[in-house]
Amino acid sequence: MRISWEIKELKLKETFSIAYGNYDKREALLVELSYLNSKGYGECIAIDYYQIDLKNFIAKLKEIKTLLENQTIIHPSEFFTFLSTMNLHPFLMSALDCAYWDLFGKLENKNFIELNTIPSDHLVESSITISVADINDQIRKIEKSKWNRFKVKCKGLHQDNIEKLLRLNRHIALDSNASFTDQDCLWLQENEMTARFSYLEQPRAVGNYKILNKESPANWMADEDCQDLNSLEELLPYYKSVNIKLMKCGGLTPALEMIRKAKELGYKVMIGCMTESTVGISAGCVLAGLTDFADLDGANLISNDYASGNCVENGKIILSGKPGLGICLKEL
Repeated sequence: MRISWEIKELKLKETFSIAYGNYDKREALLVELSYLNSKGYGECIAIDYYQIDLKNFIAKLKEIKTLLENQTIIHPSEFFTFLSTMNLHPFLMSALDCAYWDLFGKLENKNFIELNTIPSDHLVESSITISVADINDQIRKIEKSKWNRFKVKCKGLHQDNIEKLLRLNRHIALDSNASFTDQDCLWLQENEMTARFSYLEQPRAVGNYKILNKESPANWMADEDCQDLNSLEELLPYYKSVNIKLMKCGGLTPALEMIRKAKELGYKVMIGCMTESTVGISAGCVLAGLTDFADLDGANLISNDYASGNCVENGKIILSGKPGLGICLKEL
């Protein structure tokens, strides 16, 4: 097996504004694993509020390159166990795990869904993100969109805006990126109309979730609070739903286990994403048959997508059916 990597710049179609800041581009680390004539791809993204430095990941890849290339082709679950011995950051682990699933499926001539017996007939629709802006601008975007589901970014809670969004009578979720106060959360979970939002994601800063009451009308959803399998039981009294992102948990292999455990505990589950190319989105799409919500719009937000594969069109998740994760790089 051979490994190579490359830094890619993802250019956003428009400035993306969330409570953490404003962004016009993201850097991605594309990882390629190859064997015989097959190539598998994975990626991870530099996210400042996760303190991700891709230079550190490249240094780590150089350090473990020989170990990776000496590895024989084994089942992806065994490969993940092998990766787990290397003290890798979950973002980098995810890129390698997804690339290996893509490669393995191509070598076996089977797609991920076949290899894992995942339902794919009735997939949930993905939301598209409406970034922080004046409420009237956000509403105009929703009304003009061909998508059916929306995740509206907030920077703090403005009660008048809540009523304006609900008057649209659309499938809308709120994502405050930890910008709500305890008082905001109390107001939301004491208000019956809050149940009309699909979910309310990561209302408070990490670790400050004990103000939340899962028995309230609010469908509180954990994002940054829910990093891995170990966090699920601890969050159970507070959150009804969890957002599982491949980069957070370390890839497709642990995501499968997290989804299973979350369902056992009674959570609603979302498969989410960050600003990613179709490399990352293709991996997320294959899990949509196991989830209650999807937020896989990352590749739709960029202007220079460098890959093809599974995709999302106006919210509809379209699986290519091709071996592995179905990822091919475009000739740019």
